[in-house]
Amino acid sequence: MKNLIALIFSIVFSTLVSCSSTDNCTKTITIPSRNIITPTGSAYIPESQLLVPCDYVATPIQEQAPLQNFSYEVLNFTFIPDTGNNTNRLKFDIKLNNPNNFVIKGFPYFTVNTDGLVSSSGFINGATSTCTEINPNSSCIFSYDKQASLNLGIIQSIQLVNVKYYLTE
Repeated sequence: MKNLIALIFSIVFSTLVSCSSTDNCTKTITIPSRNIITPTGSAYIPESQLLVPCDYVATPIQEQAPLQNFSYEVLNFTFIPDTGNNTNRLKFDIKLNNPNNFVIKGFPYFTVNTDGLVSSSGFINGATSTCTEINPNSSCIFSYDKQASLNLGIIQSIQLVNVKYYLTE
């Protein structure tokens, strides 16, 4: 009987001691900065800190990476700085190649140099074919044709720098 009471007392005591020592335990974790890329653009999220319970397990954040086994071919890339209608016009057709043995689902991301300013975009607004899915060992032609007002500013030249393909699945 004494052993049973001693056993019950030690279980209750150890439970109370272990609970009270971890209930208020917190730690600060640092969430690293990262870029998030979507078909409509990208966003930079700066580094931040978060107060979490001590038993919180942090899952590493992996930077979004483009598809490695991917190529493209520029069929045409034309920029007209002044169409005569108070607009400029960017038109291009780029063949996106999937040499993999599986379907890729995602979006192309174009980097262009506009009068010395390098930027990237999915060029969805103005695209007539977006290539969000490319079958195994095949290609898709991304087509873009859009005019923009010269009232927003005069652009002298736009040049394609590169194309990457990001998976969504």
